Amino acid sequence: MKHLPDWLKTIVLLTIATLCSFLFHLITNNTANIAIVYMLSIVLITKYTEGYRYGVIGSVVGVIGVNYFFTYPYLELDFTRTGYPITFLGMLAISLITSTTVVNLQAHQRLNADAEKEKMRANLLRAISHDLRTPLTGMIGASATYIEMKDNLTEEEKDELILHIHEDSNWLLHMVENLLSVTRIHNNNTTVTKVSEPVEEVVSEAVMRLKKRYPDARIQVKTPDEFLMVPMDATLIEQVMINLLENAYKYSKSKKPIELTVTSETNFVRFSITDYGVGINKDMIYSLFDGYTVTENSSSDSTKGMGIGLSICKTIIIAHGGVIEASNHLNGACFTFTLPLV
Repeated sequence: MKHLPDWLKTIVLLTIATLCSFLFHLITNNTANIAIVYMLSIVLITKYTEGYRYGVIGSVVGVIGVNYFFTYPYLELDFTRTGYPITFLGMLAISLITSTTVVNLQAHQRLNADAEKEKMRANLLRAISHDLRTPLTGMIGASATYIEMKDNLTEEEKDELILHIHEDSNWLLHMVENLLSVTRIHNNNTTVTKVSEPVEEVVSEAVMRLKKRYPDARIQVKTPDEFLMVPMDATLIEQVMINLLENAYKYSKSKKPIELTVTSETNFVRFSITDYGVGINKDMIYSLFDGYTVTENSSSDSTKGMGIGLSICKTIIIAHGGVIEASNHLNGACFTFTLPLV
């Protein structure tokens, strides 16, 4: 229904209402029930079309339809009989009020969605302002030390400074990839183009990209035995898995393998990234995905990147129509997200 043009949706819903009304007419011959059927169709027309126009058209057609098909004399328009003008004017008024109310509710929902989008953007900017400053400050400090004191530094100290610059440069590159991912979504009006992709290949690609960045990372992957195709933007979902796996590797403070588990449910697929480390501060679980940088004394190391990375994960998953959440288990933390199968 959502892919049909608005005029066709209106015709289809009014036709269905008319057929149902004929059925009611044969069974009960009650005009009040028939009027309710038409008003229900008007609510649906308003819900699935843009603006007031089609709801108003549906209201007028509904009043005429009740009078023409289901009010004696049948197959004639007659608004002159005693009580009929008031009845039909009342039905028209109720239909129009219902139509405008639904449109106003839709507008309110859009405003709420826009407000949530602006809140998410503000949180991202807040996280970026901190997370860019941290590695840039480190790089500037390390390079300044190297330039000013290179004649007094040992080879080991020089190598250590260069290593810090290299690590911070890689991290900045990773953050830019994240920002480009979320920019793609905002440019597409918070929606993504989904194509059915084999889950096992997407998971393998994400793990391979993470291993290039962190060769020592140990990841155990469990996927369903059946061949599973899921609608998604594969690049964005890979980015989500990389962010979550990276957080588990860097912030869990554990040497135990990370588990990436995929399970198939009735209407969606669930992805779980489980670590066996220090877990998540309970006070932060409900704000982890808001883009705020966690505090230094929390159970997870917050030196850089965790806040913005999780905020971007949330943006990507919501754009796919899924849900993402975090929780603790007895021996660590678990991040889970879902993707719908339709």
